[in-house]
Amino acid sequence: MVDSSSTSPAARTAAAPRPAGARRVRTAAVRALPTRGSARPRVALYGHDTQGLGHLRRNLALAEVLADDGPDGAGADVLVLSGAPEAGLFPRPEGVDVVVLPGVRKDADGGYAPRALRSDLADVVSIRSALLATALTSFAPDLLVVDKAPWGFGGELADVLPVLRARGTRVVLGLRDVLDDPATATTQWAADEGDDAVRRCYDEVWVYGDRAVHDLPAAAGMAPDVAARCVHVGYLAEGRVPEADAASRPPVPTDRWVLGVVGGGQDGAPLARALAEAPAPEGTTLVLVAGPQLPDDELRVLRERALARDDLHVVRFSRHSAAWAAGAEAVVAMGGANTVAELLATDVPALVVPRTRPRREQEVRARALEARGALDVLLPEEVTPGRLGAWLAGAVTRRTDRSGLALGGLRTVGERVARRLRPAVPVQLAATDTTWETDRAAV
Repeated sequence: MVDSSSTSPAARTAAAPRPAGARRVRTAAVRALPTRGSARPRVALYGHDTQGLGHLRRNLALAEVLADDGPDGAGADVLVLSGAPEAGLFPRPEGVDVVVLPGVRKDADGGYAPRALRSDLADVVSIRSALLATALTSFAPDLLVVDKAPWGFGGELADVLPVLRARGTRVVLGLRDVLDDPATATTQWAADEGDDAVRRCYDEVWVYGDRAVHDLPAAAGMAPDVAARCVHVGYLAEGRVPEADAASRPPVPTDRWVLGVVGGGQDGAPLARALAEAPAPEGTTLVLVAGPQLPDDELRVLRERALARDDLHVVRFSRHSAAWAAGAEAVVAMGGANTVAELLATDVPALVVPRTRPRREQEVRARALEARGALDVLLPEEVTPGRLGAWLAGAVTRRTDRSGLALGGLRTVGERVARRLRPAVPVQLAATDTTWETDRAAV
């Protein structure tokens, strides 16, 4: 086993055998510019990204803190591997880059198909698997964080995970706070062979949530030894909203606005149409972010409606939606984990309209947080413009205290990674904090 604490990523890559028949790349004619921080630790973040933008935005938020050179960051170079072509729309800090995989989309019934390529799904998964293997073995990360799918989408990480572990890469499985309703989550975890994956390939499991709100290991039926590797780091909330600047407010003439967001927009048209017809509270503008994946014909309808109203502003996409939410009087949103985490970082009243098919994950999350007084819930079949307008009218008169929730997940992740990948910083680990020091041979 290679000791990653004493061997640099570059050295590990150089020592790796070259596949038979592989072509040696000639670099003599390439003039390399001077670089800074070549000895930095390396972190790779994988997300399969088959629906919406939540996986991508979560990994970009993690990338920002892991690349940060400050006391709460890990000072790493970070490579984000994503199946979302929208990855290029988001700003990235220094030290973060993105590899975009061929896309896969999920339909309303939970089926999958290539997003753009006119090929069989199995062919696209094979291409993605080869790209992932090449990128990961070349990058040689000190740490790989896999988002949600323990073997990758369609098993696309199954071959490369053992290779990385043999080279000394630490591997973490990152799970959102809720997978699905308990019965479905248990069935899916078993079908994904999650327990076996964690035992064979993972050093630790991070749950991006508050165990007091939802106990994911129990809800998913994880085996006791696997549940023992789970760490509820808290919601990835605090630190998501940037400092106020010109982009922190939408381009509307009023100083007060209410915000409607429908995630990536792939299945957000019904809520977007209802919001476009809902009355805005007096003295406010209703800002509707339709999402880059909303069909063009649906966006055209929304924009036509905005032309007929002086209190409705429609945009397809904004990189600053988290800042817009923080400055809003109230927010109506779908219930994805990423959107909810951003809302929890604020005291802005929120009405969540959760997706209920093909998974009930958003509904389970929303109901659990509603019970804690953190937000309000309206099911999709209950949505009307009148009900949305009535909720907005009352919401703009109050604020919401969410201080009782565990919201410091980004800080916790940064600290956990920094103290393991920054050997020059002496840190006294707690007696119970030994998960990453487990002998790999015993896993």
